[in-house]
Amino acid sequence: MMRQLQLWDSRDTEQSWSVRQSPRARRLSVRVFRHGGVEIVVPPRTSPQRVSAFVSEHREWIERQRLRSAPPTQWPLPPSALVLTALGEHWECVPVGGRGRASIRQIGERQLRLEGDLGERERLRHLLTRWLVERATLRFQPQLRVLATRMGVAPERLQVRCQRTRWGSCSRRGTISLNACLLFQRPEVLRYLMIHELSHLRHMNHSARFWTEVSRHEPGWKTLDRELLEGWRLVPSWMFQ
Repeated sequence: MMRQLQLWDSRDTEQSWSVRQSPRARRLSVRVFRHGGVEIVVPPRTSPQRVSAFVSEHREWIERQRLRSAPPTQWPLPPSALVLTALGEHWECVPVGGRGRASIRQIGERQLRLEGDLGERERLRHLLTRWLVERATLRFQPQLRVLATRMGVAPERLQVRCQRTRWGSCSRRGTISLNACLLFQRPEVLRYLMIHELSHLRHMNHSARFWTEVSRHEPGWKTLDRELLEGWRLVPSWMFQ
């Protein structure tokens, strides 16, 4: 007999997750289906905390498999607009100069932010990605600093990159790395990821103590962690072409 367990509260039916308890299971395992769904199979009497730790430990593998199994949403390049949800910013991409060039500017502002030749797709993609990394670095830094102070930890530095499968990491030297793709997630999700990585400054693992530390600062981390795993669908596909 198999019994379904619930790990996350979610109304997302398009990309379904399930945790299935099986009396035949001797260890935890994970399956990623072609439609993007994920199933965690666990032995009887496995605690939700152990399942959460298992998912975190295998996060990168799960995300890689989901990226391979589910085709990304196609986004136009250059985009007509860039909505940086995490920052609450709306940018527009408009042609200027009559020579096939594009500029990105924040709606309501006159100052031009970036220019690139529309005919050179790869160069434009590179410019857009570099701009997003610079924007994320500028805006993530003060928020990370505030959270670190509240949590009583001191990261060595912040590094922002554009990565395909990893949302963030924390090195043993205290460097916090964040993915520029977090710009396209909700502010609550960004804040949770920062708390997650800052908690590693106290516990460089995904032990029960680590999750207790995360829960102290974000009680709703399970729902946000699930949302983060689904977050690749919100990232423009041209960022990784």
